[in-house]
Amino acid sequence: MEITILEDRPNPLMKRREYRFEVAHATAATPSRESVRGELSKLVKAPKDRIVVERMAARYGTATSRGDALVYESADAALSITREHILVRNGLKEKATKEATPAAAAPAKPEPPAVPAKAEAPAETPSTVEAAAQKSEPAAEPKAVGKPAHKGEGHRSEHKPKAAKAEKDAAPAADA
Repeated sequence: MEITILEDRPNPLMKRREYRFEVAHATAATPSRESVRGELSKLVKAPKDRIVVERMAARYGTATSRGDALVYESADAALSITREHILVRNGLKEKATKEATPAAAAPAKPEPPAVPAKAEAPAETPSTVEAAAQKSEPAAEPKAVGKPAHKGEGHRSEHKPKAAKAEKDAAPAADA
């Protein structure tokens, strides 16, 4: 693995130096961030805990990768300025899990008050024969007049050309 620095920019406001690099890896796969950080630490003479590989991507069809690295003035500056997911990728910080928060710290939801069971209503008994007859008969539903209930019912006769309809109507009259 051979690293070439393509660009070196100082950034005093962020307390770091920014490097653009290229890694030639002809005989191996794309190197890990950890191995690139180790080689960069030798090349720029900085401790490994101050180096953060921001991004690194293999170039299609070649055995080279290009990326950006940041070398901070102190390890504290690296931890306070760099985004958390980048620190996790570089192995400088552990990934925060949801299980780390204790369950006792979460407020417990109050349970809704218990609803008493409803008493069954007494069965209705019809007092007269007419009341029983009214309950047993289903209500008649109104029907649409002039239009078929379904598209498939009767739509063919409505859409025939007038000439064909006239011939159909005239033919039975001639036979009779």
